[in-house]
Amino acid sequence: MTTEFSALNLRSELAQAITALGYVEPTPIQAGMIPLMLTGVDVIGQAQTGTGKTAAFALPILHKLENGKRAPQALVMAPTRELALQVAEAMTSLGQFCNAQVLAIYGGSAYARQISQLRRGVDVVVGTPGRLLDMLNRGILDLSEIRTVVLDEADEMLSMGFIEDIEAILAATPAERQTALFSATMPAEIRRLADKYMHAPQSVSIQREQVTVAAIEQRYYLVNEKDKTAALTRLFEVEPITSALIFVRTRAGTGELANELATRGFPSEALNGDLAQEARERTLNRFRAGQIKVLVATDVAARGLDIDGISHVFNYDVPDDAEVYVHRIGRTGRAGKTGIAISLVTPFEKRRLREIERFARTKLNLAPLPSAEEILARREEELINKINVWIQRGRSKAERAIVEKMVANGVDPLELAAIALKIARSDEKQRPVAAVSEVMDFEQNRFRGEKMRGGARPERRERPFGGEKRGAEREFPTSRPQPQRRDSFKRNDFAAASHEDGMVRLTMNMGRAHGIRPGDVVGAIAYHADIPGAVIGKIYIEDHHTLLDVPAELVGKVLAKAGGYSIRKQDFVVERA
Repeated sequence: MTTEFSALNLRSELAQAITALGYVEPTPIQAGMIPLMLTGVDVIGQAQTGTGKTAAFALPILHKLENGKRAPQALVMAPTRELALQVAEAMTSLGQFCNAQVLAIYGGSAYARQISQLRRGVDVVVGTPGRLLDMLNRGILDLSEIRTVVLDEADEMLSMGFIEDIEAILAATPAERQTALFSATMPAEIRRLADKYMHAPQSVSIQREQVTVAAIEQRYYLVNEKDKTAALTRLFEVEPITSALIFVRTRAGTGELANELATRGFPSEALNGDLAQEARERTLNRFRAGQIKVLVATDVAARGLDIDGISHVFNYDVPDDAEVYVHRIGRTGRAGKTGIAISLVTPFEKRRLREIERFARTKLNLAPLPSAEEILARREEELINKINVWIQRGRSKAERAIVEKMVANGVDPLELAAIALKIARSDEKQRPVAAVSEVMDFEQNRFRGEKMRGGARPERRERPFGGEKRGAEREFPTSRPQPQRRDSFKRNDFAAASHEDGMVRLTMNMGRAHGIRPGDVVGAIAYHADIPGAVIGKIYIEDHHTLLDVPAELVGKVLAKAGGYSIRKQDFVVERA
């Protein structure tokens, strides 16, 4: 064990576990958080996944456990089943020599086993808010002996609409408990929660310089919204992908994109909240084992996903928050390896891109999409490489015998080889190079596309911004347009019905003039309507109103609360657009 961990004066059983698990030295969040939590004060830790924050709260909890108590002494709340399981497994490993009993409680699994373990007695409960509250209301979960409560990934629990469940659970714990809150971002609602339920909390924040992206090559491609899948498949043709994680905005989008990629010859699987726990675990195990190369996921579903060796992270949909971007791309470039982060950016998202660059203190390089000619040349190069490998192996005696027989019968060897290659390339007919349309960069009033790759500057269009299509013909971006020159949009430029299948467009009477951001919209709707924030689709923030898409099956639930919405004590109304 290192001097640094020795200085923390943890109980000997924990020191033994730390050595056995191969911990070398405390990470910054551990070095800052563990001494504070050992004193019993309330703490707030702001850190990304992969910084070691689980051990930062697990070690102090395990250090303070008392033997002989049947009721749980510590409670950890996490947003997803995957993260709850991961935290429980980590705490079990760290507590292996002090016989700590840790139980994961989450939805999608049988009650009987969880109830049985609770009745036998556990020291630490790790669970998702929904199942925890259910157990509490049934009188099965006893929180009277809780000494420490941890809110892990608090920002994500907020976005998923768990805030009321969390408050109900906190109300059932002793008032003199220690509370630790961990969050990658700190939106206003999280700060309100901290002010209400924490006493003079001490803060530990991993500075931006410590959230390094130095080992990650970051690029973006300017594309039209409708061409994102085509652009992605072009990149798949030329990128050296060993395993890839693709982020999309909605759960429905994960399945749609995974299916579309599969039909285009790139097998992919979706990872979202609709998967049963068993199916989710099978998918992740196949991905870890290399049986699946591509996962398409939402931010919520990928929480707690800690897998080394991911070569590429794709932002199919650019996140609204710059910190979320850093959180996403941090899943590549790990363990001393380099990684590649690629973002598909529409012209309306250029301002958001600059926010990301300022936050990450890095520059994302604009790159041209591979042309059809480049892709065909790459396919030919791969075919030749494959042939050369087989020539070097010399393991084609049976096939050589066939060739010799046909040549002896008068077949031209060159013609025979050409036909054999044609047969070998037959699958390429099922993978035509997807067409990509020209892109108008509104900031620079220019078109980018295939014809720019030769270096020629495109001609400027005389038509003003927003003048090509009007009304229902206009294609909408997936995020709020930039405020520049927004006066050229009229109200009827936005279609009343969402163009995304299964979604309905609603309007709220607050906008940019009220200082709201997409995160405010998601948080308020999810909280008041009691729906997961992850299901909310596209959001358009105008000067004095906002348009948003919600699943058709949840419209009634959202409108039922139409008179009870507020953001920062400002009331607003939600109605159909």
